[in-house]
Amino acid sequence: MSVTKRQLIAATGAVGLALSLGGQAAGSPAHAPAKRGAAARPDHRPALAVLNRPTKRFHLAVEIARREARKDRAARASGDSAASAGNIPSPESVGVSAATLESIAACESGGDPSIVSADGTYRGKYQFDQGTWASVGGSGDPAAASEAEQDYRAALLYSRGGSSPWPICGS
Repeated sequence: MSVTKRQLIAATGAVGLALSLGGQAAGSPAHAPAKRGAAARPDHRPALAVLNRPTKRFHLAVEIARREARKDRAARASGDSAASAGNIPSPESVGVSAATLESIAACESGGDPSIVSADGTYRGKYQFDQGTWASVGGSGDPAAASEAEQDYRAALLYSRGGSSPWPICGS
């Protein structure tokens, strides 16, 4: 398709959308009531509530990733190379048995440390979401972390709240 045809199709679609929105009767659900004075916003658009929740989650994930990147840079600059060198403590070091974690992992992911849920929310051997992963000091993608790191982070989480983070598999 030529560039001019694409431009014509895009322009036609935009004009059609503008006409359909502008042609709504005043007071109809698609037509927002006019505001007067300083509170009026000429660029007022109806809120698309269905998009708010995924947008908030996306922005939260981006903010968590930025914080973790800053922490990683600060740790590298200060010479803290324990995590990067693979010196991950064992789950037993925080008082959680490997058998407990193995049973949770078997239920959550079949023990696969690289598994990702169908919608991409839960990741890794213990099906961490990004917020929970970050809360126990993890950075990046939990499914990309080593199995030893996932075990340690799950042990930290278990030591804080028992099996409650895994309501089905932890019981």
